[in-house]
Amino acid sequence: MSTSLRLESHLDHTAARTPALTSSCRAIEALAIAARQIARLLASGPLHGDLGAVIGDSLDGDGQKALDAITHRLIRDALAGAGVLAFASEEQAAAEYLDHSGDIAVAIDPLDGSSNIDTLAPLGTIFSILPALPARQDGADAVFLQPGRRQLAAGFFIYGPRTALVLTLGEGTRIFTLDPVSGAFIDPHGPVSVPAETREYAINAANIRHWNESIRAYVGELTEGGDGPRGRDFNTRWLASMVGDAFRILGRGGIYLYPADRRPGYERGRLRLLYEANPIAFLMEQAGAAATDGLQPILDLAPHDIHQRIPLVFGSAEEVRRVALAMREAPAASSPLFHRRSLFRTDAAALGLSA
Repeated sequence: MSTSLRLESHLDHTAARTPALTSSCRAIEALAIAARQIARLLASGPLHGDLGAVIGDSLDGDGQKALDAITHRLIRDALAGAGVLAFASEEQAAAEYLDHSGDIAVAIDPLDGSSNIDTLAPLGTIFSILPALPARQDGADAVFLQPGRRQLAAGFFIYGPRTALVLTLGEGTRIFTLDPVSGAFIDPHGPVSVPAETREYAINAANIRHWNESIRAYVGELTEGGDGPRGRDFNTRWLASMVGDAFRILGRGGIYLYPADRRPGYERGRLRLLYEANPIAFLMEQAGAAATDGLQPILDLAPHDIHQRIPLVFGSAEEVRRVALAMREAPAASSPLFHRRSLFRTDAAALGLSA
């Protein structure tokens, strides 16, 4: 354990070396306090009441669960005293100002995977920290409408058999595990690196009838395995929890696909650009992986709305590039994931994705 690094030490060192990240480090410390509370709450499960009960409407149409509301409140309260100018959450329609003297903006998905509350599958809290644009009289939403490549920090807490924080401050991606005895978040290994190639993929195959032809063809190659054009077998993984799939990919490689499809409300994708795709993309790129909307790097896109939806493909760089190249070669269409395409070329030099 001689190489172990505590979260507080990492943040203190980062703030001392890069003063521009001081406010981000302070916000991450506040988020860690909230995450410890959420982890304890989840550990008690039904002993704390029906956390999966639907208590109201939600922006995604699935209904707001009791735990959605609790995690939103815990996180908002923690950030209120952390020098945050503006706060955006999946659980509220509009962003809000918290501290007019603050110089950062924090966007949050308080509880990723809330459909899994009663199943003991992984849940998570995803966050993105941006430099704050000037406050505006017409509302705080505009503070967040900037490309993901401007993020100062991003990460997610994952609550499962153990609680961990996956974090980047722009100098690699680290995984800090919560010590249940001391309450400290500790990184025992150092920065992680995602293998460039993979034999695992994650996609919800129950939606195959809704996919466009190009996605069916791509996944078809993988399912054909050693008998198909790829010449090797692939395994499929799907947790219905993006943080769970992302955590697995950071550890051993893989590719995750949540494409747009033909269902009403899914035509432009389902995941949110600001507080889901952007932070995951930042983490992946900092770990040597890649993330696109099927065609363009996620971090190059600027949201026009804080709840804007987008298709998302992320993971091992070679596989993500393969998907992106296929989309690039296809005939033009309204969505990057609605193309007919070739699956057999591998030269991705024109795509602008990191090696």
